Amino acid sequence: MTASTPMLITFVVYIASMVLIGLVAYLRTKNLSDYILGGRSIGSFVTALSAGASDMSGWLLMGLPGAVYMSGLSEGWIAIGLIVGAYLNWLLVAGRLRVQTEHNGNALTLPDYFTNRFEDNSRILRIFSALVILVFFTIYCASGVVAGARLFESTFGMSYETALWAGAAATIAYTFIGGFLAVSWTDTVQATLMIFALILTPVIVMLATGGADATFAAIELKDATNFDMLKGATFVGVISLMAWGLGYFGQPHILARFMAADSVKSIPAARRISMTWMILCLGGAVAVGFFGIAYFSANPDLAGPVTENPERVFIELSKLLFNPWIAGILLSAILAAVMSTLSCQLLVCSSALTEDFYKAFLRKGASQSELVWVGRGMVLLVAVVAILLASNPENRVLGLVSYAWAGFGAAFGPVVILSVMWKGMTRNGALAGMIVGAVTVVVWKNLIGLGVYEIIPGFILATLAILVFSRIGNGPSKTMQQRFDVAEKEYQDAQA
Repeated sequence: MTASTPMLITFVVYIASMVLIGLVAYLRTKNLSDYILGGRSIGSFVTALSAGASDMSGWLLMGLPGAVYMSGLSEGWIAIGLIVGAYLNWLLVAGRLRVQTEHNGNALTLPDYFTNRFEDNSRILRIFSALVILVFFTIYCASGVVAGARLFESTFGMSYETALWAGAAATIAYTFIGGFLAVSWTDTVQATLMIFALILTPVIVMLATGGADATFAAIELKDATNFDMLKGATFVGVISLMAWGLGYFGQPHILARFMAADSVKSIPAARRISMTWMILCLGGAVAVGFFGIAYFSANPDLAGPVTENPERVFIELSKLLFNPWIAGILLSAILAAVMSTLSCQLLVCSSALTEDFYKAFLRKGASQSELVWVGRGMVLLVAVVAILLASNPENRVLGLVSYAWAGFGAAFGPVVILSVMWKGMTRNGALAGMIVGAVTVVVWKNLIGLGVYEIIPGFILATLAILVFSRIGNGPSKTMQQRFDVAEKEYQDAQA
């Protein structure tokens, strides 16, 4: 039995378990609401871990440890920004969005919510927001496929092309079969696996390098500036890393978790669980990359794969330091991170295509059964496009994620925040915010740059566009304001 056989068996058992969960969810899926939002029946624990797992993709176990391994603690600003952004998203948006979507046509998707919230009879908000979701999520899905392919490639010695399909197949299977319930239930299992891996691995790496004192001494010997949070940093650079936190307000796959909660009263408990999980996972990911510096400087003969691609630091440490059976479980955590996020993104794309194009424009009278099967077909379509986009083996996970994250954060973030907190917002303001946010990200990324993360100018200009255009022309109708007030009162009563 080769060293990779236990890992292969572990992977197969893990994937089979996820697909089995998908089959159980299939039996519970009766209509499109079940398929897209789990019938709004998700409790606080599943809401919390599902939101965390869907957020933290392969980037958590590959991109972040790799960045810290390369540059030291100065890369930790991303983690700080994410923690602040996620907390504010739970605090300001989660509960309000849960009640607002229910009071605005029981909306199942963000485009559906925007259309009902702003009484958009032209349906231009629905079309544009669904297009933003499809464009940026297809890029985001591609990042998940790349991370999965890297894992299978390095673990089993597959070619990149074979690994692409192997890594994506299982996720496509359970998302296709079970929809939102399958995605949420599997996310909970996957979040548990991720936190186990990210707490255990840095502890074992530290022990392998001689304990805390020896580990820190080795890191300092390699390069004392690894401890410097401001190494090579400019004010603009630190702000750009922290600005990742702004992205939370506009991520459809995270916002869908808030919309699916069984009650607004579940949100505070979910926030506490989710933030604890997130802080431990991000701390663990930074520690894996940081302690990896000490391990590979002490064992330079083993550092080849990590030198070639730093994003493999967690993979290599797992294979080198653990029994193959335990390593298989730890590496399944990467697969869990990839699958949990990819499945959510596939489902949101499928929801946009089914609810916001097919049902809205092509088949208004379609049966629930037909819509569920169209949704499943759209999962396959988006997955194939994402795999084709990921087919370039030079792709880096963090680069793909940062572009999509900024696109959503700028296009939807200001619109979502102001839509749940300001009743004076109008349809024209929402549309202007989306267009300005999305266009700014694309133009800034490709033509301007200046070392500033594109989400910053995108978010600022989108917010200004909403404020300006909401005051031009007719204000919000009385019925819009009444619905807003009723939903806000329900939210405030739940907080009492």
